[in-house]
Amino acid sequence: MDKLKKAFLIFLLGCFTGFAQENDSIKTYSFSLQEAIEFGIENNYRSQIAQKDVDVALQQKWEIIAQGLPQINGSLDYQNYLKQPVTLLPAAAFDNTQSTIDIVQDYFQNVQRNNVPVDAPEGFIPVRFGTKQSMNATATWNQLIFDGSYIVGIQSVKTLLQISKNAKTKTDLQIKEAVINAYGNVLLAEESVEILEKNVASLQKNYEDTKKIYENGLTEQEDVEQLEITLLGLKNDMSRSKRMRNIAYEMLNLSLGIPVENKVTLTNDLDELAMKYYDISLLQDEIPIEENIDYRIAKNSAESAQIQVKLQKAKALPTLTGFVNYGYQGYSDKFTFLNSEQEYFGQSILGVSLNIPIFSSGMRSSRTKQREIEYEQALLELEETENEVKRQINMAKSEYEFSLENYQNAIRNLDLAERIETKNQVKFFEGIASSFELSEAQRQLYSAQQNYLQSMLDVITAKVELENLLDTRTYNDEN
Repeated sequence: MDKLKKAFLIFLLGCFTGFAQENDSIKTYSFSLQEAIEFGIENNYRSQIAQKDVDVALQQKWEIIAQGLPQINGSLDYQNYLKQPVTLLPAAAFDNTQSTIDIVQDYFQNVQRNNVPVDAPEGFIPVRFGTKQSMNATATWNQLIFDGSYIVGIQSVKTLLQISKNAKTKTDLQIKEAVINAYGNVLLAEESVEILEKNVASLQKNYEDTKKIYENGLTEQEDVEQLEITLLGLKNDMSRSKRMRNIAYEMLNLSLGIPVENKVTLTNDLDELAMKYYDISLLQDEIPIEENIDYRIAKNSAESAQIQVKLQKAKALPTLTGFVNYGYQGYSDKFTFLNSEQEYFGQSILGVSLNIPIFSSGMRSSRTKQREIEYEQALLELEETENEVKRQINMAKSEYEFSLENYQNAIRNLDLAERIETKNQVKFFEGIASSFELSEAQRQLYSAQQNYLQSMLDVITAKVELENLLDTRTYNDEN
């Protein structure tokens, strides 16, 4: 029994330890809307990826610049002839003096001792040149002197970097909009669940009271059944709203860049945000179209296409490069290259190379024409973007103005629906109104409640869409 108790305690300890570790991995956050926006811009996955693109562009900038700066390369070569090659020399090339014959015969015998075949053709002497091993160390300085493509590349550095910065700015605006929408949807879901719970509790009481009245024979069964139908529908709506609330929280976590299982608490409520985002003066704001982020991105595309035209034209220009080479060579029949007595022979070369494009059978001209056509397309797209941005701003202002009006109407409709439902409830229990009339008033109230909540969210989302179109922010290098 003692062993069983110990085993059981160990099992419980393991369960509690695992539960504690799981809880440690789940973090809890608390955000106001502004805090959520700032957190999302910094931690959202797309924001981090966009920032990495800026970092890559900064490295590409130096990569382009460095191509025209000195390039120094070194090499170290070691060779060991496992079997040296033999060269056949005509015997007639040597004079017929006795000393020369003796030298040639000694060399020939040495070749024989080193297993070199002696069956050379008649009139030839097998000869082996050089040493068996060699080592060569070289350093080369390469310098680009003139290249039209490099000049264009330097000019493109600013555009290349600006493209990634504008993309990051666009991403930040999109994340801001996504966070605000997700934040608002969570608040809408919370408010919907809260209202539905109150409605269910109120309707449940009405149902119970009506059921007792029916049991006392003072009302018809239809009145009870009518309330039950409304109650079941309301409970179904509440169940669906709770599931949608969970999904809304997960979407918020995703927009913030945190795991979906982490807990998030919101410190703002929907009414507060609706009043904060109720700003009719925004409808009068104007900006130069050139400062809109979509226009700036389209302009970058046009500048990039123009650079491609210049690059193709630059490829028809000559290129001039120079180099300086310096190295040492050592030779030996044995590996003595690390000995201090080893002799090395220095060598150096200075060179200049001029490459002049002369004739490409129209290939360069065709490529240039293609880039020019693409540039013309980019200019047309830029003009289209300008008109599209103007249209979007006008539409966003119209949508925002409508959302403000709809919000005011929703407040009024909710007030009327609440009064009508209250009157019908009193009439029903006094026997003046039917259960159908009460159900209709209740459904009208529930619809007005949801319309009121949705109208507040519409004010928030419509404003952020308009603000993004009117936003003139640029990438901050400090970030």
